Amino acid sequence: MEFEVQYLSFYVVQVEGKGEQADKRYKHFQTLNEEEYESGPLKDFLDGEFAKIVKRKVERHPKTDEVPTKLGYFIVEEGHDLTSNPNYNLFHRVRFAESKEAFQQESEKFAIAYVDTSAVRCGAFIVARAKLRKFFDDAFVFILKCDFEPKVASISDESTLIRQVEMAITTKNMKSIQYPYMPEEGMIQDNELKINQSSHARYFEDFLKYVEYGQSMPEIVKTQVIEMVRGHMEETFEPESEEREQLENAMEIWAASDKRELQERFEPEQVIEAAAQLIEHTPELELKMKLDHIFVKGLLADYGDSIHLAKVNGKYVIMIEADTITFEKGFSPVEFAKPDEIGTVVERIRQKG
Repeated sequence: MEFEVQYLSFYVVQVEGKGEQADKRYKHFQTLNEEEYESGPLKDFLDGEFAKIVKRKVERHPKTDEVPTKLGYFIVEEGHDLTSNPNYNLFHRVRFAESKEAFQQESEKFAIAYVDTSAVRCGAFIVARAKLRKFFDDAFVFILKCDFEPKVASISDESTLIRQVEMAITTKNMKSIQYPYMPEEGMIQDNELKINQSSHARYFEDFLKYVEYGQSMPEIVKTQVIEMVRGHMEETFEPESEEREQLENAMEIWAASDKRELQERFEPEQVIEAAAQLIEHTPELELKMKLDHIFVKGLLADYGDSIHLAKVNGKYVIMIEADTITFEKGFSPVEFAKPDEIGTVVERIRQKG
C-alpha cells in the first residue's frame, strides 16, 4: 500500500504558560509539493506512516470509551447534506485543492483550529494530501501531530559526547486523522474519518467540533437496558405512583455508577429475554461480575445457560456449568479436589446460615 504525497504543510505549535493565560501560537514552516516532498527529509521520516494509519483497525462500537482509535462521522441535521458541516467542508477543500498555495491556505485553518483548543500541546502539526494510486484518483487527507520529546540528544564527538536536540519529534505515539475512512481496500466512506491518539487524551479530537464518534458497546447496552426498564415501568406502575418514582430514581443512580450492585428487580426469564435481544446483534458481549473478592467473567449469552444466580440464606450463590475445569499459572491443592454433589454443597451453605 504505497502513497504518493501530493502536498504537505508543516507547522510548529508552541505553548508558553498554562490555563487561560497561556500563549498559544503556531508557525508555518513549509508547504511542499510532490517533487519537493520526494527529495526532502520528511519522506524518510514519514515513510510507511500513511499506510500504517490506513491499515490501523478500528471498531464502529468499541468495547470501551478509552480506545485509542475511533471512527468519527460528520454531524448533519435531518434534511441537510454533508456540505452543511463546516468540518467536512474544510476537509473537502483541502482534499481537492488545485494548487500548492490553495492547499497551504486551507490546511492552515486546521492549525488555527488546533491551536485554539483548550488542551493544545507543543509539537509538529502536519497536514498532508496523499493518493493511493492503486485504487483511487481522489486523495486522502492526513492530519499528523508529533509532540516534542523531552531530554533528546544526538551523538556528537569524543570530547562532548552528546549534543542536546531542541524540539525533537518522533512518529512514536503520533496522533493522526485520516479522511476519508477506508473500511477495506477499494472502498471509502465520505462521511466518516478515523482518528488515533493515546487513549487517556482526547484533546486531539476537540478541534473537530462538528464530528461525533460511535457509542461504545457498554453505552449501547446501558441505553438498551434503560429502555427495557422503562418499558417494564410503563407496564407495571401507574404514571405518578410512588413505586415508579422510586424505580426511576434508582435507575438514575444505576446509570451514573461505575460499580453497581445486583438490583433484584426482574425474574431470570425476563432477563434472559432482554439479553437475547442484545446478543442477537452482538454475540460476543461480555458478562463481568464480582462476588465479594471473587471475579467472574463470561459471555452475556452464558447467563441462564451455563451461569446461574441463586440465593441461599440471604447469600448470593453463582453456579457455573462446565464440561472441563483447567488451571493456569499458580498451583494449588484444589486441582486434586473431587467435586461434591450440588445438593451437598447447597446444604452446607444452608447450615452456615
